[in-house]
Amino acid sequence: MKKITAIFVCLLLVFTLCACSSNEATGLWKDAVYQSDKTFGEGSKTVVVEVKAEDKSVNFTINSDEKYLGAALLQYELISGEDSEYGLYIKSVNGIVADYDVDKSYWAFYKNGEYMMSGVDTTEFANGEHYELVHSK
Repeated sequence: MKKITAIFVCLLLVFTLCACSSNEATGLWKDAVYQSDKTFGEGSKTVVVEVKAEDKSVNFTINSDEKYLGAALLQYELISGEDSEYGLYIKSVNGIVADYDVDKSYWAFYKNGEYMMSGVDTTEFANGEHYELVHSK
């Protein structure tokens, strides 16, 4: 009986410690669809899109035959936004919302660390490139 009680107490302790130390996302990441790196699609061209918000980032490897990056991101529902006179205005990336009207936040778009002067919907899907979508204020 002592062994059963000891095992039960140990299991209860382990369960309690695991429950208390859960790694639940907070801040902007609480609404994120993906919390870790993920690969999408089966195409002849491959790019990596790094999503950065607060102190965290995830990498999405996208394989596609799409002509434009924005089309591939929309296909896998990694971004959403509104059409504007300047093209697609990204409002959400990976479920993380940026709303300039609420808190002056927006999604900045980079290629290999350089700020892009074009949007994702007019940027060609170029094999081997590294893009970044950065939650900014």
